[in-house]
Amino acid sequence: MEKPSLTITILYNNVGYDPSLETAWGFAALVERNGETLLFDTGGDGAILMRNMNTLGVDPGQIQSVVLSHIHGDHIGGLNALLNTGIMPTIYIPPSFPTNYKNSLKQSTSIIEVEPGQSIMEGTLTTGEMGTNILEQALIIRTTKGMVIITGCAHPGVDQLVDRAVTLVGDPVYLVMGGFHLGSASNARQASELVQRLKLSEQQR
Repeated sequence: MEKPSLTITILYNNVGYDPSLETAWGFAALVERNGETLLFDTGGDGAILMRNMNTLGVDPGQIQSVVLSHIHGDHIGGLNALLNTGIMPTIYIPPSFPTNYKNSLKQSTSIIEVEPGQSIMEGTLTTGEMGTNILEQALIIRTTKGMVIITGCAHPGVDQLVDRAVTLVGDPVYLVMGGFHLGSASNARQASELVQRLKLSEQQR
């Protein structure tokens, strides 16, 4: 049996990995799987997002869904530029997004307020809204090697997002990528604590 194909392309980030792409604070990742395409977050600047998409040969028309992790501008700021291309993707948002923002989106396209475990496309689902201060959702992609979890900033705690994914799906964790906000701890301490928390999540599965 043919294995499902999966390609994740970072379109927007403050850390450069390709000198041909512009960098800025924010995040956007294109997820392509078996002929379906979604965009997770849109970065902060629509012009930069569109230029990076053009550089990589990404056609906006192929994007069927947009998943917004949380309301911060560096994760939703590029959406209007994307919608101005004329595409009408389904937009998956946390229920806590402001009513006026939801209503503005409804003028251009359809929105879905997510629930935990809601399917976005084949083998891809959301953690649902999480957190107590800054509310956020993460994306879960099931693969033959385990779950790939994509976070926006992980304000609720990347360990908590992973715990939710493990609870919802039960698969082993293969990769966690995106933002890892863990407070004011040093980078070394953050990395060490994160590894231990993810190991604990796996053991409690």
